[in-house]
Amino acid sequence: DMNYFDMPGVGFIAYKKQWGTRFVLADPVCDGKDCELLISEFLKDGKSTVFVQVTQGIAEFLHDKFGFYSTQFGIESVVDLQKWDLKGKKKQVMRTSVNHAVKEGVTFEENCTSDACHKLNKEWLKTRKVRNREIGFLIRPMDMEYQDGTRKFYAYLDGELIGFIYFDPIYSNNQVIGYVPNISRFSNKFKQGIFYPLMCHAMEIFKKEGVKYLYLGLCPLVTDEMNQPYESKIVKKIIHFLYKYGNKIYSFKGLYFTKSRFDGIEQKTFCVHREMMPTKSFLTMFRLANII
Repeated sequence: DMNYFDMPGVGFIAYKKQWGTRFVLADPVCDGKDCELLISEFLKDGKSTVFVQVTQGIAEFLHDKFGFYSTQFGIESVVDLQKWDLKGKKKQVMRTSVNHAVKEGVTFEENCTSDACHKLNKEWLKTRKVRNREIGFLIRPMDMEYQDGTRKFYAYLDGELIGFIYFDPIYSNNQVIGYVPNISRFSNKFKQGIFYPLMCHAMEIFKKEGVKYLYLGLCPLVTDEMNQPYESKIVKKIIHFLYKYGNKIYSFKGLYFTKSRFDGIEQKTFCVHREMMPTKSFLTMFRLANII
């Protein structure tokens, strides 16, 4: 249900409209040299616009060229699959989890019936802090028509589905260079947790296939302490406060801990906004994402 500002032969910007504001998701999809042209044309109409989950280069450009505030919103972590292994103190929890899954007889496949997936999805939703709806916008829907190139890995115990992860492809020059785990669901029946074993299994498959990277996706509200000139100090303080005290709403700290075990390279991601204190924009974004 996204909208697209499309310049034929150049690229596109994906966004969604909510309460009179356009929320752009991620960097423009185009050649790097065309980013400025695409963004400039997009902003010509002067409509209220917020950019979410953009890279530092785009954030700095929007500040320098258009006077936006560009505030760090979280981090994304990237794993070099060709150097990936399970060695090191930081990965001890992963090795323990993988060994336990092997001991219990967990098996992994790349096929499953849709009925089993939807049944597990319903059970999983009941365990979430936001139970009556799935998070959207920042995460794609589990069911959508376009899933070209998506890889789906499933975990079974005694023939019963206990978890699955959908990996969506990342392209460069028409070649798949990586994957990002966008959808993951797990059964509470396997108390030891199946996320790490499923991830490690998929990563080994991707590594053997010559895939370069695994992108672990957004860890929201994980930011550094140093403020840059283009950041809103007020928003940065609120983000720090929410990360520290807002885990009843969403497991920010748990998500970061889980992803940090992979020991990837952390990259800053930004939210870009016009106002120093964009209260309405942030509330609107949370509504758009089904968090509130």
